[in-house]
Amino acid sequence: MREFWNQKFGDTTYKYGVQPNVFLREQAGLIPKGSRVLVPGDGEGRNGVWLAEQGHMVTSVDCSDVGLAKARKLAAQRSVRLEALEKDLSDWVPAAASVDAVVLIYVHLPSSQRTAIHAAMLQALKPGGHLILEAFHPTQVGLSSGGPKDVDMLYTVAALREDALASGVAGVELTGLEGRVTLDEGPFHQGPAQVTRWVWRRAA
Repeated sequence: MREFWNQKFGDTTYKYGVQPNVFLREQAGLIPKGSRVLVPGDGEGRNGVWLAEQGHMVTSVDCSDVGLAKARKLAAQRSVRLEALEKDLSDWVPAAASVDAVVLIYVHLPSSQRTAIHAAMLQALKPGGHLILEAFHPTQVGLSSGGPKDVDMLYTVAALREDALASGVAGVELTGLEGRVTLDEGPFHQGPAQVTRWVWRRAA
């Protein structure tokens, strides 16, 4: 996966743009000022850098050193601090109850890994912390606006609910939506798309 994403990110273009995801921007009010925020799969850093601009302490995690280098460059251009960790989510686990929010934007995992990785992310939340997620829905297959072509890597709200239950972490779903949006996120996310949007809060 590292080489795959290094090739994707291998020129100066920010493949998903430099502005934050729209759903993240809409939900960001759930995260109190000065929070510690984990952004796994942050790629070239558009979401992590924006969260740092909002006054949060942000850790962006990605398997691509090329993507993270661009994230650091973007953070420097915006004059914010961003901790960038080169880690593969398949073998890295954040500390339990260590962050106020986890942001998963288009982080698509095979079902063989998804449940365990999502459990680790929910367990990383402090009591009262939020997980904010947007991903492509299985009906995205056939559309040209981005995402994996393997249905196994696309998410439904029902699957995310099952992941939360399997995690053993008590919490409540705040948002569970599936539907069509129009993406305008750099050259790789353009046009009509079928997405899943999910927000979950750990019990206080």
